[in-house]
Amino acid sequence: MNDDSIDVASSLQQIVDGDPAAADRLMPEVYDQLRRLAQSMLNQESPSHTLQPTALVNETYLRMADQTRVDWQGKTHFFAIGAKMMRRILVDHARGKNRHKRGGQSQRIPLSDDMRVTNQEDEDVLAIEDALAKLATLDPRQAQIVELRFYGGLTVEEVANVLCVSKRTVEAEWTMLRAWLRRELGGELAD
Repeated sequence: MNDDSIDVASSLQQIVDGDPAAADRLMPEVYDQLRRLAQSMLNQESPSHTLQPTALVNETYLRMADQTRVDWQGKTHFFAIGAKMMRRILVDHARGKNRHKRGGQSQRIPLSDDMRVTNQEDEDVLAIEDALAKLATLDPRQAQIVELRFYGGLTVEEVANVLCVSKRTVEAEWTMLRAWLRRELGGELAD
């Protein structure tokens, strides 16, 4: 672990231990990276999306700082959880906007080579969430791989570290998962 990981892990443990000032100390250390992650996720959303990066970061941070049962394993783990929280917030936002639209016709969702959906509409977010929920029932670890790569933007090596598996295992499963997701979402990889 590097010094940044130790500092973040230490701050997170202090939050879990009930130190109210620890959250205030942690925020400046992680804000810029959370903001970049939020901006990256929102860049994939529809141009009419109403959430702003700052609001997404603040909501994510509040939810994460309230986690008392997480065994924080450092900075990479923190940002993986952050990506998952952001995903939940975006999905909740999409569900709230589209409650009356559920059950409509299936739509093709274009994917890029790095498995990011391009110009996501709220329906796309919900379709991806449904596919991910289905995958989680089939294989929870594979669902985590998709979350960490797709939403968290983690590298294969970082995913392997978070999940405590080999890089080769993640690479093999990621290849299979990309094909599975293409099939589930009815889309083809864009050029």
